[in-house]
Amino acid sequence: MATLSVKPSPRFRLLDWQTNSYLLSTKAERQRDASHQIRQEARVLRNETNNQTIWDEHDNRTRLAERIDTVNRWKEMLDKCLTDLDAEIDALAQMKESAEQNLQAKNLPLDVAIECLTLRESRRDIDVVKDPVEEELHKEVEVIEATKKALQQKISQAFEKLFLLQEARQQLNSDHRGKMETLDIDRGCLSLNLVSPNISLKINPTRVPDGSTTLKQWDDFSRFNKDRGEAEMKKAIELREAIALTIAETNNELEAQRVATEFAFRKRLREMEKLYSELKWQEKNTLEEIAELQEDIRRLEEDLRRKLQNLKLCHTRLEARTYRPNVELCRDQAQYGLTDEVHQLEATIAALKQKLAQAQDTLDALYKHLARLQADIACKANSMLLDTKCMDTRRKLTVPAEKFVPEVDTFTRTTNRTLSPLKTCQLELA
Repeated sequence: MATLSVKPSPRFRLLDWQTNSYLLSTKAERQRDASHQIRQEARVLRNETNNQTIWDEHDNRTRLAERIDTVNRWKEMLDKCLTDLDAEIDALAQMKESAEQNLQAKNLPLDVAIECLTLRESRRDIDVVKDPVEEELHKEVEVIEATKKALQQKISQAFEKLFLLQEARQQLNSDHRGKMETLDIDRGCLSLNLVSPNISLKINPTRVPDGSTTLKQWDDFSRFNKDRGEAEMKKAIELREAIALTIAETNNELEAQRVATEFAFRKRLREMEKLYSELKWQEKNTLEEIAELQEDIRRLEEDLRRKLQNLKLCHTRLEARTYRPNVELCRDQAQYGLTDEVHQLEATIAALKQKLAQAQDTLDALYKHLARLQADIACKANSMLLDTKCMDTRRKLTVPAEKFVPEVDTFTRTTNRTLSPLKTCQLELA
């Protein structure tokens, strides 16, 4: 006979069962509603934050680009100011050197004037007279002393101004280097993006470093340096003009006095013979031609050196391009252009060398002819009326020192040095 087996567990009512199912369903719906709300809010937040991040990055990229433009404009202004300042420093240094050369050149006319006064003390008897020549010589000494004093004053002013220009240039150069470093940093920042390999989190990147300045301070600093440099350049230009004017005025005064003194001398001298004048004229023209030819030779040599540098550049480029990998090693237009440039430069260098050799041969011929001219002048020395010792000494004022050869021996000032062939010829003719 079968029996009923009943599980010993609590029995729930049907209402409890139904209630449990209802609660589970309603709670699931609430959870899904809450999840849906969270998802919607998350999507809104993502969209808003993404847009905000994109716009922030775009705005800051624009700010960086604008800042780079601002710094670059200042850099260009400083570049121009530095270039102008360097040019002005060179110009003032050259003007100062010119003034120093002019000051040094005043020693020669002073020595000549004193020597002429000393030589004229050898006059005897009635010739020992206070004539217009002596008066002009004394006046010439006074003019030379005054010009030397004026030139020395301008040289001292130029030295002080060069120091101030160098100081302003150093400050500008320091500011310029800072701008260059800033441009490198900001351009590097502008080139970064989300996939850049060298971006990372930093410790306290929003800190304000020591020594930071405001934008106004930054702008005022560069403007002060630029204005200072321009002000110093303006003063330097005025000083250069003053130096040039002083040089011109002193040279004109000295030249006028030289002319007056030599005019007084010429009243007591007889004219040179025509042949001697012609030979001297030829010598002067030959010397000028030699100087011009030497300058042309120097320019030819400079051109040759520049062409060699260009050739080195082409060779280097061609050699570097031989290391292009695989199929990149192609005979492109750049390769043909570089090859043609090499051939053209080689032909140019050959032509320059040929012309340089011709110019040097011509220069040698001019020097030989110049030597013959000078020797002929010496041989003709006996065929012209000799100048006095003073007038001969004064030729130093118009003839360069390296080309000056006394036409009249001052026997009281002989030395033990070996005489040149021209000097020996003069002595023999005398």
